[in-house]
Amino acid sequence: MNEEALFRELLQLVLRYRQGEREDPLLQPLTPETLGRLLELERPAEGDWRQLLRWLALYLEHSVKTGHTGFLNRMWSGANLPSILAEMVVAVNNTSACTYESAPVSTLMERHMLDTMLELVGFRDGEGQMNTGSSSANLVAMLAARNEALERAKSDGLWGQQRLCAFVSEDAHYSLDKAANVLGIGTSQLVKVPVDGHGRMDPAALEALLEERRRAGEQPFFVCVTLGTTVRGAYDPVAPVAALREKHGFWLHGDGAWGGAVLLDDELRRRYLPDAALLNSFTWDFHKMPGTNLTANMLLVNGRRDAFRCACSAGEHSYLFREEQETHALDLGVGSLQCARRVDSLKWFLDWKFFGREGLAARVRRYLALAEYAERRIGELPQLELVVPRESFNVCFRYRAPAGKEANAFNLALRHRLYRRGEALVGVGWIGDTLTLRLLITHPDFSEADVDRFLEKVVESGRALS
Repeated sequence: MNEEALFRELLQLVLRYRQGEREDPLLQPLTPETLGRLLELERPAEGDWRQLLRWLALYLEHSVKTGHTGFLNRMWSGANLPSILAEMVVAVNNTSACTYESAPVSTLMERHMLDTMLELVGFRDGEGQMNTGSSSANLVAMLAARNEALERAKSDGLWGQQRLCAFVSEDAHYSLDKAANVLGIGTSQLVKVPVDGHGRMDPAALEALLEERRRAGEQPFFVCVTLGTTVRGAYDPVAPVAALREKHGFWLHGDGAWGGAVLLDDELRRRYLPDAALLNSFTWDFHKMPGTNLTANMLLVNGRRDAFRCACSAGEHSYLFREEQETHALDLGVGSLQCARRVDSLKWFLDWKFFGREGLAARVRRYLALAEYAERRIGELPQLELVVPRESFNVCFRYRAPAGKEANAFNLALRHRLYRRGEALVGVGWIGDTLTLRLLITHPDFSEADVDRFLEKVVESGRALS
């Protein structure tokens, strides 16, 4: 089979998948054993393009269809078509976005998009980088803060230096715990700040903990506010925390992986994130609400033009990053923890140009309106109840368990029943001791009718389990 025929058959597979992504079932539930037998993973295929195409067809047929309206499990759904086209081109080109020399077009696109985002957030004299996601971006932000707090940390490590401590809310993402582990801070030195009744970091509690740790001889060096928490969608207050920075001298980072999308819309920005420009650093995933193909993340730093090189560059790397090059300043890999860097800028750039800021902002506004509608409908259905009031885009609810049934176990069984029947895959989370179903709408074609159909399925499954 020649390349032209191979690409034609592959495109037919992709087209059939795209055309059936909404109408076909969310998935065909199979046990791992059954699926393993069907895939014939041990089967040889040396030079057999037909067998490779068969595996590709099986992959598409038996994967969860993330572009299906029943996929409500994560903070993303499907992918924008411009970014899908970009991914195909990037795979064919197969280069690393570490130097201008090896990736000139993607380098300029990445710099253009990062400069655009710096202006959008309101950062001045800053810089940005693309990462593999907000988990890695949170790590790099904490690394930059650590090295700024302890000048010898990069060369000497943490031995013999003042003990550091970092602060996040109780509802912060677990990637901050991982960062504290990787950077040698220690997870016990990542202080969890209580949240208020809305799930937001309590500034008064933060201030008390900062004072307590300073009295113990520790150095607070990093505070992360979460801007759209994973379960509740709450926004930690930026301005009151920034006011504490003046006294305690910490680096203030904003994890906007989910909720940062409000910056696309001026009214939503005023409502949820008016003080973004006060942050020292900020991360946001464009593969979440904006819909770019996984992954498309940015980490932005405010008021520091060489923060990433200072934090990440180390070792002898002149074979790759040569100072005498005219384009050395454009070698993005110098300030990255990665050597090989995927070209993620092309898909981000194409999405931005095709939909525009207003087009993406309209999408985010629509998601919020659908969340409001879902909250209202849940209040009208006697079988369902909100676990907590909605804060932004996340709707936390559950089925009212019948008498004699433990509510958490019942709702988890209900969720699994929806999945096993291929009807819906919805997220779950914990708020205190209560397990909640977590409705997240990030599908650009989702409608009020889709909300109603999903809630009907929840009610039907609840009745069946009762």
